[in-house]
Amino acid sequence: MSESLADRQHAVNPSRSPEGEAASRVVVQIFRLDGALTAVGDALTRPAGQTTARWRVLAALEQQPLTVAQVARAWSLARQSVQRIADALERDGLVSYEANPKDRRARLATLTPAGRAVLGEIQEAQRIWANDLGERIGLTDLEAAEELLARLLSTLAEA
Repeated sequence: MSESLADRQHAVNPSRSPEGEAASRVVVQIFRLDGALTAVGDALTRPAGQTTARWRVLAALEQQPLTVAQVARAWSLARQSVQRIADALERDGLVSYEANPKDRRARLATLTPAGRAVLGEIQEAQRIWANDLGERIGLTDLEAAEELLARLLSTLAEA
């Protein structure tokens, strides 16, 4: 009888259960996917003069003004890195800061009309890319992947 990949991995690292090995392999794939998605994001945003990191901040502000800390929490990023990006976007005229009636120390970042235009340009490029990717992978597999990733995030949040 042939040995499964999980059995072979467990034999190499007996301190992990087969489930632990599988979880570790999924995490490695997610790390690789993060790098690949950042590269794709940078390619999609480059024509608009932006980066994936800047796109995340612009997208976070699309629906409503937020504090830098709120943006950082939404994307699970360090507040300081989001602050640097938001300040750069402000210097470029894509974001402005306004008073926060709930906290005088934490200003609200909001998209300017120029910021909305840049975000719209990026979103159009992403729409074309996503439609193509979705057609190549298929709705059923993508929905299953989304469900699994949501479970992973939920489980990690509970830990």
